Amino acid sequence: MSDSFSETGQQLHRQLGQILAAPVLRGEHDPLGLVRAAREVQDGAELLMKAAVRQARDAGRTWQEIGDVLGVTRQAVFQRYGKPIDPRTGEAMNTIALRDADELARTVIDDLAHARWSDVSARFDATMRERLTDEGLAEAWAYIAGLAGAYENHGDTEVVRAGDFTTTNTPLSFEAGDFVARITFRDDRTIAGLFILDPDAARR
Repeated sequence: MSDSFSETGQQLHRQLGQILAAPVLRGEHDPLGLVRAAREVQDGAELLMKAAVRQARDAGRTWQEIGDVLGVTRQAVFQRYGKPIDPRTGEAMNTIALRDADELARTVIDDLAHARWSDVSARFDATMRERLTDEGLAEAWAYIAGLAGAYENHGDTEVVRAGDFTTTNTPLSFEAGDFVARITFRDDRTIAGLFILDPDAARR
């Protein structure tokens, strides 16, 4: 095990110990300070996970084996931790998702739920603008409402970077059914794709 891997683990152990001790020392701790500390642990755990996956790959483990341990598909774990090579350039591809893509996705969903079709289409890239009108957006949303009733709320958004795009998947709850909003963003924050999918289809 590398020194950096071990050091990250030890640091996480110390931080987690402080958080777990907080109820006993409640009078001396700011609740927001605990939130900040928990966020640091979360960030540190992600660094540890990246290091663990890299170590497993260096040891010859497949993406399928790592995915099985994490309970996700090999594609999902590769998209999160892999280092794809751009076949156009031979260089490592950018794997950093668009900043605040989850908030962008929720804004689009809120606009759809409140029939602000022009606000959604104003975010379209040129290709989307040619292919989907405001009337088409309204028709598609009405179709979903006809299948599952009124929109109620959304769940947590998953974000993944693939090639030149960042794709978000957000669970949607309607009064009689569930769907997933899949929105693909370019780096200029325009929308390159917008789909409302059946949850089973979204997992493929």
